[in-house]
Amino acid sequence: MEITIALTKGRILEETISILAKAGIIPAEDISLSRKLLFNTNIVGVRILILRSSDVPTYVRFGAADLGIVGKDTLLEHGADGLYEPLDLNIASCKLMTAGISGASPRLGRIRVATKYVNIARKYYAAKGSQVDIIKLYGAMELAPIMGLADEIVDIVDTGNTLKANGLEARDTISAISSRLIVNKAAMKMKHAGIKEIIDSLEKVVK
Repeated sequence: MEITIALTKGRILEETISILAKAGIIPAEDISLSRKLLFNTNIVGVRILILRSSDVPTYVRFGAADLGIVGKDTLLEHGADGLYEPLDLNIASCKLMTAGISGASPRLGRIRVATKYVNIARKYYAAKGSQVDIIKLYGAMELAPIMGLADEIVDIVDTGNTLKANGLEARDTISAISSRLIVNKAAMKMKHAGIKEIIDSLEKVVK
């Protein structure tokens, strides 16, 4: 019975591979040197899949992958229906925050907010009772307030250095973010023993 684990490509992949290795799951080849997206591991029947972060919950939800490791920001933005979230792996920790031009007073009335986290931003500002126009961007959020495209941004903040370098300051924290283990609900029943073993191994590493 095969078990497939979907991982997020990009900056958190190295930390994810490291935590899996400590749990005894090692890719059969060096992922960083390959263009492949599907890898066997040292455990027969356990495979690793490399995906964009926003695709990880989709693959797990529809059963194309049994488990996944993905940032909490992705789960908040795209929803976690049909998924178990048994473990916070405590890696890739950061915050999802609002930010605006340093020293500027927050604008009153209707404001424009640039972000790739459209659903999170909409919910957050609605809960505050603020009226906003959301502008979807895919990168370089920091430019939006400087160029007059938006009054505020909603983005991931790690050290805050990128904000400072672009004349911005962090304002409100929306959520603490870290990487989570997610599991397909049907797979948890059908492949319980194998999946439980992986969850237990990762839990020992995290603790």
